[in-house]
Amino acid sequence: MNTLHRRKKSRATPVRKDLHPKNLHNLGYDFPALIESHPALAPHVKRNAHGELFVDFADPVAVKTLNAALLNRYYNIVGWDIPEGALCPPIPGRADYIHYMADLLGHEKPNVKLLDIGTGANGIYPLLACQLYGWQCVGSDINTQSLDNVATIIAHNPTLKDRFTLRTQHDKNHIFEGIIQPGEFFDVSVCNPPFHASPDEALKGSQRKLNNLARSRGEHNANTHSPTLNFGGLGAELWCKGGEQLFLKKLIRESQAYSTQCRWFSSLVSKADNVKPALKLIGKLGAVDSREIEMKQGNKVTRVLAWTFI
Repeated sequence: MNTLHRRKKSRATPVRKDLHPKNLHNLGYDFPALIESHPALAPHVKRNAHGELFVDFADPVAVKTLNAALLNRYYNIVGWDIPEGALCPPIPGRADYIHYMADLLGHEKPNVKLLDIGTGANGIYPLLACQLYGWQCVGSDINTQSLDNVATIIAHNPTLKDRFTLRTQHDKNHIFEGIIQPGEFFDVSVCNPPFHASPDEALKGSQRKLNNLARSRGEHNANTHSPTLNFGGLGAELWCKGGEQLFLKKLIRESQAYSTQCRWFSSLVSKADNVKPALKLIGKLGAVDSREIEMKQGNKVTRVLAWTFI
C-alpha cells in the first residue's frame, strides 16, 4: 500500500470534527500544498474579500482540477480525469464512506474485498479504498464509456493494476446478478445510487445546488451557470426510473439472493424520507443486522445504510 501524505498537526486551522477522525481532509484544503503537487490548480485558486484562498465550486473545471490535485497529493493517484458532464464526486465525503466501512469491518481484517456498484467514470470509491486500506476492489457499471475512463485512470497508476478490476453490467434490470460470480465473496459492497427519477428532476436539482452556491457567495442567482456540467452525470449516474427510492428497493431485494456472498451490503441515501422504508424492507427480508451511519460535511448531512444477512 502506498504511503499517504498526511498534514502537519501544527497547522493553525481548527479540525473539522464533522468528518471522520481519520479523514485526511479534516483541516480543510491546503491550497499552497495542493498547487505545489498539482500546478494545474493554480489558475483556479482565488482570494475572497477576507484574503482567504478558495475555489469556485460552480466552475466544473475548477472542481475537477481540485479533485485531481487532492487525489495526487493525498492518495498518490496521478492522471485522474473525467469526461465533460460526468459526475464529479466530493473527495472528503467519499473518503468518509470508505472510513466508515472500514470501521464496520474492523481495521484488523486482512485482504478485504470491496464491490462498487455503479462506479461511474470517476471510480472514486475503489481508488480511495485501494490507497487508504490496500483493499482489493471491483467496480461495476452499465456504462462501458465510464468503465473505459476508469481503465485509463488505472493504467496511469500501475500499483492499482492488480487491486482494482472492472466489470460491465450488461442487464439494466439487475445489480448484483452478472457481477458477483459463483463462489465469489465480498466483504462489503458500496453504492452511490442515482438520486433523481428523471433527467428533468436531475437538472432542477443541479440548479438548486448552483443557486445555493451563489447565495453563499452573495450573488442573487446562478442562472448564468450551466447546471449540466458540474452537477451533471453520464447516463445512470444521477437519475433512473423511480429515483433513489425504487433503486434502493431493487438493491436491497437483490442483495438477499447474494446474502452468503457479501458480508455487508451498503448504500448512500441522500433523501432522509427513504431511510425508514429501506430499513423496514431490510428487516422484512431477513437481515440479521442493519446500521444507519450519519456523515456530515459542513452543513451537508448524508447517510449510509448497511445491512448483513450473515
